[in-house]
Amino acid sequence: MTNPSEPGHGRPDPGLSAIISERRHLTNLAYRLLGSLADAEDVVQETCARWYAMSPQQRAAIDSPGAWLSTVASRICLDLLGSARVRRERYVGEWIPEPLPDRTEWISGRPGAGIVDPADRVTLDESVNMAFLVVLEAMTPAERVAFILHDVFRYPFADVAEIVGRTPAACRQLASSARRRIRAARPDPVSAARRADVVRAFKQAWEAKDIDALIGLLAPDATATGDGGGLVTAALHPVEGAEQVARFFADRPAAAPGVTLVERTVNGQPGLVAQRDGVTVSVLAFDVTGNRIDHIWAVLNPEKLRAWTTG
Repeated sequence: MTNPSEPGHGRPDPGLSAIISERRHLTNLAYRLLGSLADAEDVVQETCARWYAMSPQQRAAIDSPGAWLSTVASRICLDLLGSARVRRERYVGEWIPEPLPDRTEWISGRPGAGIVDPADRVTLDESVNMAFLVVLEAMTPAERVAFILHDVFRYPFADVAEIVGRTPAACRQLASSARRRIRAARPDPVSAARRADVVRAFKQAWEAKDIDALIGLLAPDATATGDGGGLVTAALHPVEGAEQVARFFADRPAAAPGVTLVERTVNGQPGLVAQRDGVTVSVLAFDVTGNRIDHIWAVLNPEKLRAWTTG
């Protein structure tokens, strides 16, 4: 049991160090569960608020503050996932998870703020690439929580069951179902270097408005999905088919004069950023199989681009 923190005795709150050390873990967990850095940070804040809403005696009675914080954060995320489905039914157009920049490409745009790095808070591994997050969006909240907690963060099913409110056997089935979805949606892995080559070739063909070259880089059944959130113009529905996607992108630079395309890492993988006067107006993530692009996700909603704001 944790040593009690008694007011007036000059002894530090034993949970304070846990909160500080667990903050990154909680953000990693919440981002994967919610697909939004802003929502993940809100979850961490709410989790910490609940910790300090307890009396010193109640906090002292908790054997493992870190485990308590993770459990509470996971339950908050589970509740948010349920309400998110309702919110996204009212969302204008398609909803895409919030993209994250590489650790070397983040500059905080908040007045008076120092440099803040979301990659210091979210580990950019395979479990945050855009294709993975999009598959997670198709899962039920219980499936997503069970899978992320067990397969990504290695929580035992007994602990997952306590969070989800189901039996360990039921959670095992949820994770198994989620695992099948992931396997079905994830083709053979492609090296980062090969992905970068394909994305660079797409950028060059896009800038040249070379429709034939674009078609050659796209899988026959390629799709492109945009997310403007009703705040900026974006296709309300996915564009499907190599020729249709190629023509759609060939028209985009003409519709947005002064836009510069820059190669950037998006959620740990090669992607593109569209900038106008140094301000990011769109972030594009790609799913590549072999030598061709299967999916393109373009986030234009400015509320999801705060991590990419410059200056």
